[in-house]
Amino acid sequence: MSETSFTPRVFSGIQPSGNLHLGNYLGALKRFVDWQSRDVESIYCMVDLHAITVWQDPADLKKATRELCAGFIAAGLDPEKSILINQSQVPEHAQLAWIFNCVARMGWMQRMTQWKDKAGKNQQNASLGLLAYPSLMAADILIYHATHVPVGEDQKQHLELTRDIATKFNHDYGVDFFPLTEPVIEGAATRVMSLRDGSKKMSKSDPSDASRINLTDDADTIAKKIRKAKTDPEALPSEAKGLEERPEARNLVNIYAALSGQTVDQVLADVGGKQFSEFKPVLADLAVEKMSPITTEMARLMENQDEIDKILARGSERAREITAPILRKTYDIVGMVAPVEI
Repeated sequence: MSETSFTPRVFSGIQPSGNLHLGNYLGALKRFVDWQSRDVESIYCMVDLHAITVWQDPADLKKATRELCAGFIAAGLDPEKSILINQSQVPEHAQLAWIFNCVARMGWMQRMTQWKDKAGKNQQNASLGLLAYPSLMAADILIYHATHVPVGEDQKQHLELTRDIATKFNHDYGVDFFPLTEPVIEGAATRVMSLRDGSKKMSKSDPSDASRINLTDDADTIAKKIRKAKTDPEALPSEAKGLEERPEARNLVNIYAALSGQTVDQVLADVGGKQFSEFKPVLADLAVEKMSPITTEMARLMENQDEIDKILARGSERAREITAPILRKTYDIVGMVAPVEI
């Protein structure tokens, strides 16, 4: 099997950590919907196994998992066109991850930026799962033989590790079984920044709720947060180069570009020379137009959680039609005696 013979397939996942926000939408959910229209088989995952690498309140985790599924659907993902799964409901993820734990090297894991950031100086008290979870991430992707993963810039290192694991596995066993997955980083707002500090990523963990637009915010709240977003006193430039030393201005223009489906240059061609007092109301109107229907549909789905659970159950059935044969073949390559059906 040569690398070019792999069927194009897209995989990506998000941790169900609650409080979905505009950064999640523009950086991930909107991209997932765009890929769905490209007629490529796609799998999107609520990665609850990753979430428990740090302690989670069980009730909150269940709620956040269903809320994330609701966000996927409200953003425009069709469960009939894309496969929507809860990671823990597809056991092949964890089974392949163990094999990859035996392929990956300790040094690879210890070099991961997120390990250093999250474990910090307290590495001896961090969970083994936190150290090893990039190996599980590789399994999430490769158990589907996924060829493309839409990611933000901050996930590129994990995709490089996934390629390293695939390369080492293929080399160790003399096969060309796992594809070298390509990261897909595109669009104006791959990294949405805080509305209060343009140097920091928009995050649910920021103590200031004004720093982010939550997918559960109503129209008035969205408009108010944009009106109060931090800016500078200068007028907007007419070309992207003029945003280089202006992080807050760049962030708001990026958000407008991503929501409108335009490039930054196209936006600046229209708004260059305007003050933020003119630009912010236009951005607020656009954000409300795009986000309010998502908020409404998420609320409806969360009132009908049986519907969410049925979608996830069907997704896991469809997923396992792909993952079970790939795991069975992996076992055979490694020399493990697998049952006839997994």
